[in-house]
Amino acid sequence: MARVVVTGGAGYIGSHAVRTLVEAGHAVAVLDDLSAGHAASLPAGVPLVKAAIQDRDAVQKLLVDHRADAVMHFAAWLKVGESVEKPLEYYQNNVVGTLAVLAAMRDAGVKRFIFSSTCAVYGEPASVPIVETLDTKPINAYGESKLAIERVLPHLERAHGLKWIALRYFNAAGAWPDGSIGEDHADEIHLIPLAIRATDGGTPLKVFGEDYPTPDGTCLRDYIHVCDLASAHLCALEAIERGAPSGAFNIGTGTPQSVRSVIDTVSRVVGRPVAWQSGPRRPGDPAVLYAASDRAQRELGWRPQYPGLEVIVRHAWQWHSTHPRGY
Repeated sequence: MARVVVTGGAGYIGSHAVRTLVEAGHAVAVLDDLSAGHAASLPAGVPLVKAAIQDRDAVQKLLVDHRADAVMHFAAWLKVGESVEKPLEYYQNNVVGTLAVLAAMRDAGVKRFIFSSTCAVYGEPASVPIVETLDTKPINAYGESKLAIERVLPHLERAHGLKWIALRYFNAAGAWPDGSIGEDHADEIHLIPLAIRATDGGTPLKVFGEDYPTPDGTCLRDYIHVCDLASAHLCALEAIERGAPSGAFNIGTGTPQSVRSVIDTVSRVVGRPVAWQSGPRRPGDPAVLYAASDRAQRELGWRPQYPGLEVIVRHAWQWHSTHPRGY
């Protein structure tokens, strides 16, 4: 059993990781400022400290009080478009805030770190599927802020013995299979929940571009079930505990899905058509992005349990249909 502090543990991906850790028998405590997270998403009995990651004293106190062995770090701002408009704020939160967490870990003697990174570190990749050896060339402040931390971690390992794993996610989607926790953002930006909302007479979904060089003209992306992301964090923790080397790993299904296929799947699962409108391409949107996750499967022992788009949408619909107003 490990004693784990999860920053951002009341958020979408973080809350699924917390539940996965608890079910695996680990002792978990959460630090979250609740600016985007929800206390109701946490399992009963999991302690929650409401604080920002920039509050280094609060982070260090929780690490000491919980007698932490490891930190899983989810707390970050994540809107790509917003990061282009507010780069200073993204560096302040995602870089300076994470450095405060790492400094608190150093001072508390905690030497295991699982980092929530992103496929945005690759920018517009030279080839697909994306492998970890491709050049990292972010094209926005969000991706740069994550890559900045990835570049710090090897220096901390040399100086302080920090063991770390960075997980580069692709498109997180879905919900806990029983619908008890799921995606609840005040300002939703993700395709599947927006498509679900567009089945009930609300704002039509906007499809950005139908003229890409893909089979149906819409972008292809790699949608990874949020529970599979959570299990990847558990596998990363267990890998570090057994002495695996530090490193960065892609976490995706390796199967690209088009925007039109998502729309069709949502319509089929919900039983109503998705209202949508065509719009122009967004600048910097590559036609195709999907992962090669062989390294994570080989070195971390991770396997996606919910790789199909249909099951991802079904679990998302189970959540949204039983929680129409969120938590």
